[in-house]
Formats: sequence, C-alpha cells, structure tokens
Amino acid sequence: MGDNQNLLAEQRRALILDEVRRRGGVRVNELTRRLNVSDMTVRRDLDALARQGLVEKVHGGAVPVAEPTSHEPGFEAKAVLELSAKENIAREAARMAPRGSAIALAGGTTAYALAQQLVDIPDLTVVTNSVRVADVFHSTQRTMTASGPAARPGAATVVLTGGVRTPSDTLVGPVADAAIRSLHFDVLFIGVHGISVSAGLSTPNLAEAETNRHFVRSARRVVVLADHTKWGTVGLSSFASLDEVDALVTDEGLPEAARAEIAERLPELVVAGPSETP
Repeated sequence: MGDNQNLLAEQRRALILDEVRRRGGVRVNELTRRLNVSDMTVRRDLDALARQGLVEKVHGGAVPVAEPTSHEPGFEAKAVLELSAKENIAREAARMAPRGSAIALAGGTTAYALAQQLVDIPDLTVVTNSVRVADVFHSTQRTMTASGPAARPGAATVVLTGGVRTPSDTLVGPVADAAIRSLHFDVLFIGVHGISVSAGLSTPNLAEAETNRHFVRSARRVVVLADHTKWGTVGLSSFASLDEVDALVTDEGLPEAARAEIAERLPELVVAGPSETP
C-alpha cells in the first residue's frame, strides 16, 4: 500500500509541476478540484516540490522557479517529472533499436525509462555512461533454471564507460571520453536538458557536454529523447546542433508550432502518445 501511495504522490507532483510551468503559477484550491484530493495533500505536494527547488511557494499556491543555465538537478528530482511522457517516449524509441545492434544510451531519466523497454530486445550491445541504465540491464541478465541461475539467452552485453559521477548519476570526464572515442554505435539514444533551434542540444554540466559530443561523433544515427518541457530550454553548454540529429522522440505536449519548426529541421519527428494496450 505504501508503494502505491508513493507512486501516486509522484504522479500528482509531476502533474502539479507541469501545470505550474504551463500556466506560470497555480492555486491550491484549483489543484484540489482538478486532482480530487484534499487541501492538505496539495500543500504537502507543493512542500515536496519546493524542497527539491522545482517550484516557489507563494500565498495560496506556487509559481515556477527560474533555474540558472548552470543548475543541474539530481536524478531523483528529475525522475518525478513528466513520468507518463517519458514512458511513452521510451516505448516509441525502443522500436528504433534493431535486434543485434550496437547502441549507446547516454545518461538521464528518459534513457533510464528506455532501458526498461530494451531489456527484451535480443542480442543488443549497449554502451552507457549511466550507472542507473547499466543496473537495469544487469538486473535482467540472468534467469532461473532447474539447475539454478543461468545467463538469460539473448541478454544484452553491457559496457559501462567509467568516469566521474555527476548529480544525475552519469559518468563523464576523460575516462568516459576515451572509452566512447574508441567505439562505434549503430544508434545513440540521448536525453537533453534543453533543445532549441539556436542552441541545439544543451546541458548545464560542462564535462557532460564534452562526453555527449563524443557520443554524437561516434554514432551513425542520433536519436534525441526529450519531453515537451525541454523545447526552448537552453543549458550552459551546447554539445550538438540540430543538423547532427536524425530523429527526435517527444510527447503530445509539444505545441503544434514547435512541431512544425522541428519538422523543417530534422529528418524524423516522432510524437509519442499513450499506449493503446489496456
């Protein structure tokens, strides 16, 4: 029961944060009606989001926090954001990973969601600089047989780059860069802090930007995973232009004007909607 309550709280807070960002602010009484929860529950959710530095509480509600371009939230803070969008994006992106291919998965919570979709695709070789992504694959590499644990047929071969750990549990720096430079990938799946026409793909972490540049240069095909809140956001350091991107997988929250702008510049735009499977 406790786990279900925690999951519902995460979903509520993601919805609240989305409302704050879309509308520039929300009131407690509006949220109680929309979410069908008590005034006290909404206030607790706003307290939790404020502690994470994601909103600023004001009298009767909350407003967005203007993040500096160098601010990098931790993995747990980002994991509660746009949960359903990330799941939809991950499901569509998984279709772009052919059986038996060599793929790269850069760090981030959307890449983590994608890893969970990829574990059943046979014979992948996965290179990642994400501790969280590597853990997803390692946890599914063995299966139980009559004689005990054994390697699961078709389980992915996983290469973790090494490097210095960032707040988002991504490994960066010279060790990671050297490992990536020596490899070649059929497809790179990469999340972003921000994406825009002027700045391309960007991140607030300088070392992560450099590592991401090596990922992009080593891939035959670059697929960006970005929910709608990333469009128009610019981080401290750009690591690729839109000309270097082959496909963007996003969610239905992306405005039509932005879709048209992206479609003019990228070979492929995939807008992921909810699964049709009950």
